Amino acid sequence: METNNDILVRGTAWGGKLRVFAVRTTELVRELETRHESMPTATAALGRAATAGAMMGAMLKGEEKLTIQVKGDGPMGQIVIDANAKGEVRGYAEHPQVHLASNPQGKLDVAGAVGRSGFIHVLKDLGLKEPYRGSVPIISGELGEDFTYYFASSEQTPSVVGLGVLVGPDGVMNAGGFIVQLLPGVTDDDITRLERAVANMPPVTALLDQGETPEGILGFLVGDDLNLMDEMNIVFQCKCSQDRIERTMISLGEQELKTIIEEDGHAEIVCHFCNEKYEFDRPQLERLLEQAKPKPIQ
Repeated sequence: METNNDILVRGTAWGGKLRVFAVRTTELVRELETRHESMPTATAALGRAATAGAMMGAMLKGEEKLTIQVKGDGPMGQIVIDANAKGEVRGYAEHPQVHLASNPQGKLDVAGAVGRSGFIHVLKDLGLKEPYRGSVPIISGELGEDFTYYFASSEQTPSVVGLGVLVGPDGVMNAGGFIVQLLPGVTDDDITRLERAVANMPPVTALLDQGETPEGILGFLVGDDLNLMDEMNIVFQCKCSQDRIERTMISLGEQELKTIIEEDGHAEIVCHFCNEKYEFDRPQLERLLEQAKPKPIQ
């Protein structure tokens, strides 16, 4: 059995003036690519969004979770990512078969697939009555810049976000990213130093290709003054199950189920997030219909 090498590390740097995250998401993005049979450009876009989601999930606590919706005007349509504080991530793209010619830099044209206008919405379930909602316009479609803008604009936390997915002829080769957030006490000199480090840093995928770890990636950004707090595994995890799908079917109501039985005699439900198929034959649908009927008042 292949071990999961998808690791996220987090900590602080420069005497507590920076909060830092770095992650390897190669196995996660491979899983998304396989489940959704995504083409290279769509894989890169979906993988970048999932990598951002993994790190944003790590900012949560306990049972908290979040959903990211990237709604650009490109051919991929909507990208949706779910993540939580336990390192569990799932996601899908509306049109995963999108593949475009390379951009002028010779890279996968993620911005062309996502679109250069639209919105990123983040919904956080923090266990309160109402979820936290943050929305920002898409400013480039490359996603790294877009999540950088999200943190600065919606969460008032100046940040640098780097996201990378390298796709070869046989699929995903590696994927990962980093987030560096500026905390109170940071100086103009610190910001200049960080900007210089980001500008001189090789792409995340190049570092991973050389066998660099998430901790090593942070070393390129902040040097030796790094205080790692912990690390966690990142895994693909979907919440769908036969039981959940059956409850959803029952919630359609008596009339809707009767129509399905009369017109089709069977039903197939496909989970958006993991592409698992759930099939129901006539006897199963009739059993669900009985459960959907209103119960007589005793």
